[in-house]
Amino acid sequence: MTDNLQQHRDLALRHGRIGITQTAIPHLEINVGQSTSETSPCLYRSMICFILQGSKDVAIHDDLLRYDASQYLVSALDLPLSGQIHDADDGSPYVAISLVLDPALLAEVASTMPATRDAETPTSGIAINPMTAPLRDTLLRLLALLDSPEDIPALAPMAERELLYRLLQGPQGRLLRHIAQPEGALGRIRRAVEWIRDNGNTRLRIEALCDAAGMSRASLHRHFVALTGLSPIQYQKQLRLQEARQLLLAGERSACDVAYAVGYESASQFSREYLRQFGAPPVRDMRKLRQSIGEQMVG
Repeated sequence: MTDNLQQHRDLALRHGRIGITQTAIPHLEINVGQSTSETSPCLYRSMICFILQGSKDVAIHDDLLRYDASQYLVSALDLPLSGQIHDADDGSPYVAISLVLDPALLAEVASTMPATRDAETPTSGIAINPMTAPLRDTLLRLLALLDSPEDIPALAPMAERELLYRLLQGPQGRLLRHIAQPEGALGRIRRAVEWIRDNGNTRLRIEALCDAAGMSRASLHRHFVALTGLSPIQYQKQLRLQEARQLLLAGERSACDVAYAVGYESASQFSREYLRQFGAPPVRDMRKLRQSIGEQMVG
């Protein structure tokens, strides 16, 4: 357990609950796990993740990345990945803080810093780097505002800007600056990802996607695979299956209805791909997932 994060953990556990808590501070979320989880699909948004306790495995490009409280993770765009959280060695629960990135704010902060030429396009949409003392101190000031909510409107924006400033100074400053550049390759792929998300229940038309991104078919495919680890069609399929799982968990529709709602033309194809993605057909997966949620609530 990392002693220099004790105050951060106390604040997170005081204001967070099991699962994901959207805090009163804009863009800031707390994630608390009850026990080591199984590997499962998850959607990483464009964000920074700071682990305060425990560790997490993330799979991208067939690589397994593990990071813990000594590191932080940068996700440059919305990424459907596979992840697994782990408790700390002493059995204490996984605790993490996520800051969802605002490209406009990133660009504003970057504009106050010395000009830097970033010619090369990032080769991956995700990166892990060592945590630093300045980042820890700034993160603590931001979290401490949860104890004085009346101060959040005035002080949280300043603390967030300082945190982004520290991150821009770090090893992934180049990746973050690319997020803030809408006409760069990363910015164009972000637009492609947004188009897929907005049109997720319709047949993917590569020509329309190229128009949305402002890229040729070859360039779109090359950069999309490099940054997300998936082709556009694979990406859409991942999003559809994750949306379907959420709709099934709500319990208001049958598996067949959900399949058509997320864009599948065949219920049997949906069931096959759901089984391949989540390890069980829809009904059995829902039974297992609801049982897990019930155990967490009792615990």
